[in-house]
Amino acid sequence: MAGSLLGRTLQSLLRVNSQLQMTVRTHYVDWRMLRDVKRRRLVKDLNVYRQRYNAVRKNTILPAELQEMAHTEVAAMPRDSNYVRLRCRCVLTSRPRGVLEKWKLSRIMWRHFADYNQMSGIKRACW
Repeated sequence: MAGSLLGRTLQSLLRVNSQLQMTVRTHYVDWRMLRDVKRRRLVKDLNVYRQRYNAVRKNTILPAELQEMAHTEVAAMPRDSNYVRLRCRCVLTSRPRGVLEKWKLSRIMWRHFADYNQMSGIKRACW
């Protein structure tokens, strides 16, 4: 009996796992959004090192040779690994301007969803 219970539990976990894999987004709105996703991955991976090298590079107490080595390391990194190059974009339309960061939606899409009561907790103002 315990073996069959274990088997059923594993099967249900596999079903849940396959459902989660289906929700992974593989198609982006346009090439700009894909480029932004790649930049975000680079920032996630390399920004910690970039900040450390910059701290060494800007420290005036350390020897100049060490600062120069840190400067060459930062210069060798890809430019897209800098967090300044990230841009908030709407997840539905890839619009770069007028994005409400809390919802990651542009003002146009946010208003559309709010008008048609498709956002929980948002109510159109009426007085």
